[in-house]
Amino acid sequence: MSLLRVCAFAKCLSRRSLFEKCPVRVSLADRCELCVSIRDRGVRRISETPLLLQRRNVSFVIPKRDDTKKRVLEQSQLLDVLEARIQQLQSDIVLDVHHAKVHFVKAVLSGKGPKGAPKEKSDIPKSGKTLKAASKSQPSRWMEKLTREKKNKLTKQQHLQQKIQKNVKERPAAKSKGSKSSSTLPGTSHKTISKTAPLIKNSRRMKLSDEIHAAVPSAAAAAGTAAMVHKESKKKQKGSKNPAPGKEGRKQTVTDAQSIAEEQAKVEELERRLSQQVSQWTSPNSLQRLQDDGEPTACGDIQLSIRSYLEACVFAGAVERAHRVLLSQHRVMSRRKHLNTNVYNVMMRVWAKKGTLNQIGRLFILLEEAGLKPNLGSYCTALECMGRNPNCSPNVITRCLSQMEEDGLSVDDLFSRCVFRQDERDMVLKAVHIVQPDYRPSLNASTTECSSSLVHDFYTQRSDHQFPKLDFTQEELQERFRLQLSMEQACTVTIDSVEAAKPVTEHMAKMRELLADQRAQWQKILLQALRESKMILANTNTKDYRLNLYPYLCVLEEREYVDIMIKSVANMPPSGEALKILARDLGNRVYTKYSVRQKHQNQMVEKLRNIYNAYTDLLAKDTKEYDILPSEQWSKLEADQSSGPSLQGGETHWPYIISLELGTYMVDLMVKNLKINSDIVNPAFERKRIPILYHMYTFRSTRQVGFIKPHPILTQMQLDATETKLTFDSYVIPMLCPPVPWTSVKFGAYLLTPAKLMRTVEGATQHEVLLEKCQNLLPVLDSLNQLGNCAWSINKPLLDIIISIFNDRGSDKLDIPPPLSEAPKIPHFNVQDPTYTASEKAHMKREVITAKKKCSEMHSLRMDALYKLSIANHMRDEIFWFPHNMDFRGRTYPCPPYFNHLGSDVTRAVLMFAEGKPLGPKGLDWLKIHLVNLTGLKKRSSLEGRLEYANSIMEDVLDSADNPLNGKTWWMNADEPWQALGCSMEIANAVRSPDPTQFISRYPVHQDGSCNGLQHYAALGRDVIGATSVNLMPCDVPQDVYSGVAQQVEEFRMRDAQSGMKIAQILEGFISRKVVKQTVMTVVYGVTRYGGRLQIEKRLKEIEEFPKEHVWDASHYLVRMVFSGLKEMFTGTREIQDWLTESARLISKSGHTVEWVTPLGLPIIQPYHRTRNQVLKSTLQHINLQISHDANERPDTVKQKNAFPPNFIHSLDSTHMMLTALHCYSAGLTFVSVHDCFWTHALTVDTMNKVCREQFVALHSQPILQELSNFLLQKYCTGPPTEAKSKKYQEYRRLMLLLAKVPQTGEFDLQRVKESTYFFS
Repeated sequence: MSLLRVCAFAKCLSRRSLFEKCPVRVSLADRCELCVSIRDRGVRRISETPLLLQRRNVSFVIPKRDDTKKRVLEQSQLLDVLEARIQQLQSDIVLDVHHAKVHFVKAVLSGKGPKGAPKEKSDIPKSGKTLKAASKSQPSRWMEKLTREKKNKLTKQQHLQQKIQKNVKERPAAKSKGSKSSSTLPGTSHKTISKTAPLIKNSRRMKLSDEIHAAVPSAAAAAGTAAMVHKESKKKQKGSKNPAPGKEGRKQTVTDAQSIAEEQAKVEELERRLSQQVSQWTSPNSLQRLQDDGEPTACGDIQLSIRSYLEACVFAGAVERAHRVLLSQHRVMSRRKHLNTNVYNVMMRVWAKKGTLNQIGRLFILLEEAGLKPNLGSYCTALECMGRNPNCSPNVITRCLSQMEEDGLSVDDLFSRCVFRQDERDMVLKAVHIVQPDYRPSLNASTTECSSSLVHDFYTQRSDHQFPKLDFTQEELQERFRLQLSMEQACTVTIDSVEAAKPVTEHMAKMRELLADQRAQWQKILLQALRESKMILANTNTKDYRLNLYPYLCVLEEREYVDIMIKSVANMPPSGEALKILARDLGNRVYTKYSVRQKHQNQMVEKLRNIYNAYTDLLAKDTKEYDILPSEQWSKLEADQSSGPSLQGGETHWPYIISLELGTYMVDLMVKNLKINSDIVNPAFERKRIPILYHMYTFRSTRQVGFIKPHPILTQMQLDATETKLTFDSYVIPMLCPPVPWTSVKFGAYLLTPAKLMRTVEGATQHEVLLEKCQNLLPVLDSLNQLGNCAWSINKPLLDIIISIFNDRGSDKLDIPPPLSEAPKIPHFNVQDPTYTASEKAHMKREVITAKKKCSEMHSLRMDALYKLSIANHMRDEIFWFPHNMDFRGRTYPCPPYFNHLGSDVTRAVLMFAEGKPLGPKGLDWLKIHLVNLTGLKKRSSLEGRLEYANSIMEDVLDSADNPLNGKTWWMNADEPWQALGCSMEIANAVRSPDPTQFISRYPVHQDGSCNGLQHYAALGRDVIGATSVNLMPCDVPQDVYSGVAQQVEEFRMRDAQSGMKIAQILEGFISRKVVKQTVMTVVYGVTRYGGRLQIEKRLKEIEEFPKEHVWDASHYLVRMVFSGLKEMFTGTREIQDWLTESARLISKSGHTVEWVTPLGLPIIQPYHRTRNQVLKSTLQHINLQISHDANERPDTVKQKNAFPPNFIHSLDSTHMMLTALHCYSAGLTFVSVHDCFWTHALTVDTMNKVCREQFVALHSQPILQELSNFLLQKYCTGPPTEAKSKKYQEYRRLMLLLAKVPQTGEFDLQRVKESTYFFS
C-alpha cells in the first residue's frame, strides 16, 4: 500500500481535476494565504525524506476554508487509492467499475472503542485483497457478481437514497449543526465503505456539486447500511456453496408462513409508529443526541489529559511549555484527532489575558487546520482580548460578532453560557459596548420548567406551600459560613481523638519527641528529593507531545506536597495499604488543594461570600417568608450579581489515571527517601539506615497486588507515642453551614471543595455527559437540596456512654470494636525446626495467617469506629449539615464518608435533629411504636398491639434510660440496641415532663418500607396477591412476605417429603422466616439461584442442630423452592423481571448499553462494559488497571441483563423518595431518608405517611412500563438494517417485538395504597 500512497500523492499534486472536485472556491485572500502556506512549507520540506513526503498531509494544495476542506481532501485521497487499486485489478480482469458510486459513511457504532477506528480503516485493504485473490482464481465469477449486484441491489439502493435524502430535507437546520454527514462521489463503485471523516457542521458554507449527497440522518442508520452491504457482499461470494434461502421458505407450512407474515406486519406497523411518534416521545434533539452517543468518549480520556496538562501549566506559570505542547500535539496528525476546541481555548484564554490578539488569530488558524469550529469559549476569549486592547478597531469586533452570528451563536449566549474568571466578563462586555453601546446582557435567572407531570403542581401552585426556615438568625448563618470557608481553604482539619488520654509516661514523651524529630528530618529530605526530581522532569529530553508529571508537581507549594506525604505516613495502618488506593488518595488530595487554589486565583471566593450572605435571607428565621426554593433563590442572586467571575469555575477534573500516576510518583519518593536508624528504639541493634516504608506484593484472591507496608519500628513508635490528634480532609467533616444548593450538574454542596453530583466508578464519564445534556433536572436537584438542608446535632449523653465502652474494652454484642490489645497473639515458630512434622507446620502456618487476618480486621473496625466517634465528639456542641449527592441510579447519599445517618446503629443513635418540635397529641405514641420497631419484636402485630406492648414494658424502658449500663440492660437485646437506648431516653424525658404533648422532641422517627423492591414490582404489575403480601392492600395486621414465602416453601417440602424425597424429610422443622428472608429480599434486586443458594447455605450453617453434611443438598433444594414460591405469589413480578432482563440482553447484544430516564427526568446509563486492561508504568511498579466502564468497549451482556431489573427498581424507589422529599418540604416538614426508610419528627409522622402514600400512587399511576418501552424503542430501534434476511435485521426485529410487548397488568387498585397502614410503618 505504500506504493499506492505515493502514486495517489503524486496524482493529487498533478491532477487538475482535484481542484474541479473541490467544492470550495478560492477567494483572493485565500489565494494569498495559500501562497504563503506553500512557500513556508516548501522551505521546510526540501530536506524531508520521501517517506515523510508520502505521509505528509497534502492540505496545502487545497484552499483552507471552513470545515469541508479536510473532508474533501481525505475523500480525494481515498478515491485516488481506490483508483490505483482498480488499475491493478484491471490487469487481471477488465471490469466496468468507474461509473458506479462509493458512499462514504461516517459509521459510529455505539459501544465501539478506539479500536473501532483502525478496524474501519483496515476494511479497505482487506476488501481489496479479497477482490484480488478472487479475481485471480475465478475471473468470470467477478463479472457475474457485479452484474448481479447491479440488478439485485439497484432498487434497494435507490429506495435507500430516496429515504436518506427525504430525512435530510426534513431535518431542521438547527439539527445539522452537530450531525454526522456522508458524501457520495461520482465515478466509483456503489459499495458502502466505512470511513472516519470530520463533521460538516454548517451546510450553509458548503457549495458541493449536486452529486455529493448528505447521507444518513443518524450514525445508527449509517452503521446499519454499512453492515447490510457488507453482509450482502459476503453472501454473494458464498452464493455458489450455500442453497438459496427461498428453498427453505417453500418447505414451511402454511401456518408458519402466516405467523411470519403477521410478525412482519407487526414489525412494519411498529416501524411506522416509531417514525410518526419518535419526535413526540423525547426532545426534538433526541435523534441528534442518539447519533452523538459515544462520540465524546472516543478520545475523551486523552482530551481530558491534554486539557488538564495545559491548565496545570498555565496555573503554574509555565505558559511557554503549555504553548509548545499544544503545537506539538497539533503537528502530529495521529494526535491532532485527540484535540477539541476546548483544548485550544485554554491557550486562547492565556493570550487574551495578555492582550495579544495575533496569538489568538494563530490559534483560530490552528483550529481551522484541525477541522474544528470555534465555539462560544473561543469567541469569548477573542472579545476579551479586544476589550483589553485599547487600540482595537471596531471593525475587528464587528467582524467577530458577525462570524459568531454566522455560526448560530448570539451575544446573549456568551453571557448566559460561558464560564468567566476574574474580570473576563467585564472585558467581553467592554468590547461589545464599543460597537453596541446600548447592549445589556439578559440578567434573568435561567429557570427551566420541569416537564414531569409528577411535580408540575409543586412548581406552579405554591399558594399553600409552607417552606421551612432554619432555627438560626441571619447573622448566625453568616458566621457559620465564615467558619466553613476557613476550614475548606485549609483543606484539612485536625481534631482530638476520643481514645482515652493516658497519663504521659517518660517513654511516651520520649517516643513523641523522637517522632517529631524524625518528621522534621523527613520533611527536609522529601523537600530536597522533590526539588531534585522536579528538575530532572523539567529537563527531560523527550518528545514534546509526551506529557509528564512536571506541571502537576508545580500547582502547589513544594512544602504542601511534602505535608500531604508526611500525613499519609502517619495515617497508614500497621498492615499496610494497597499501592493503588494509597496513590489514588494522594493524587486526589493534591487535586483538591489545586482546585481550591484555582478558585482563589479566579477571584470567586469574594463573590461566593456576597451571594451566600444574601442567600441566608431565605433560610434564617428572623427574615421574611419566601415562596421560592433554595436553588431558585441562588440562581436569582447569581443573576443579580452577574459581574465578575462565574461561581461555576469550569475547572477540568483530572482523569483518574493522572491522579493515580501522580500519587504513585509521590509514593515512590517516600519509599526511596524516608529512612530511620535501626537502633532508634533498641540501642542494642546495629545502627544502619533502613527505609520506613516497604514496597511488597501480596495476593488478593488470585491477583498479585502491590502493597506499601510500614516498618515495624515505625509502627511501634507510633503505638508507644499514643498521639491524641487525628487529621482529616475537610470534606470528611460535616458542614458547619447549610450546603450551597445544587443549581447545575457542576455546582453545589461544598463552598470550595470539588464535589460530584453523581458518584461513579473512578474514570467513568458517560454519566456526566448524559447529565450535561439533560435539561430537566430541577426536581432531582431540589430534592438533594432539601435533604442537605436538614440541620443535625449530637445526642451527647448517649455519645458519652458509647465512648466509655469504646475506651474500656469494646463490646462485640453492642457493635463497639475492641482495641488491638484484645487481638489474638500471632504465634511464632521456626519453619526450619526439625521437631515439627509437615502437617504441624502447615497447621501452624494456617494459624499464623488466621491470626494476622483477624488482627487486620480488628484494626480496620477499630479505626472506623475511632474516626466516627472522634468526628461526633468534635461536633458535639455544633449544629451541622450533610450535603448530598447520588449514585448513577438516583439513590441519594451524604457526601461525608465516615459519620452520617446512613451509617451503623452507633452513628444513627448519636444523631438527632437540630430543630425540636412538640410531640403533639400522637407524638409520644409514635415514639413508643418506633421503640418497639427498633427491638425487632412484634413485627406481625398491629400498631395498636405494638403500642400496647410498649406500655407494658415501660418499667424496663425507664430503667434503661436511667441506668443504661448498670440496670436491667433491657435495651441491649434489641435489634438496634443503641437507637433503642436513645429512644428510651427520649420517651423517659417526655413522660416525665409536665405536659408530654408540649415536650420538644428532636428524636427522628423512622417509617420503613415493607420489602420496598417487591412493593414497586407489585405496583408495576398491579398484582393483587403480590400487593397484599407486601402491604399495598389495607389489612388489619401487617403482612410479612418473608413468612408467607417460608410457609409456601414448607408446603412444598411437606408434599415432597410425603413422596419420599430424603432432603425434604431432613429439612423438617428447619424452614423458617430467617432462612429465606435474605434470598426473598434480594431476588427483587437480581440475585441468581447461585447467589441465593449461598445465602441459604450460610443461614443453615448458623443452625447448630442442622446436620452439616446435608447443607449442600438442602441449600440447592431450598433455593429452588424459594424461587418457585415467589413465582406463584408474584406472577406479575416475574413477568416484568423477565421482560427487563431479556430486553437488556438483546440491547447489549446489539452493541449498546442500557439507558433509560426516570419519571423525574434523571437519565441513567449502566456503565458495564467488557473489561480492558491498562497498564500504568512507574519506576515503583507497573499497575494493571482493569477498566470495566470504558464506553468504547462492547457492553458486558451478562452484567447488563442481570443489573437492569434491580437498577430500574432502585431508580423507581429513588424517584418515590425524591417526590416525598419535595412535598414534605412544601408542607414544612423536616425529612431525611435512608433509601426506603423515611425519617421525620414524631409530630409529623402522620403527615409524612400521607405524603409518602400519595406520591407512591402518583408515581405508579404513570404508564411507567409503557414509557420505558417507548423510550427503549426510540433509543434502540430507529435505525433498522434494511436487509430483511440479515442476522442483524433478525436481532433488530426480535428486539423491537420484545420491547413493544409490555407485560400485562393485573386488577389491583392503586388507590388502596392510600388506605394501607402498613405500606410504610
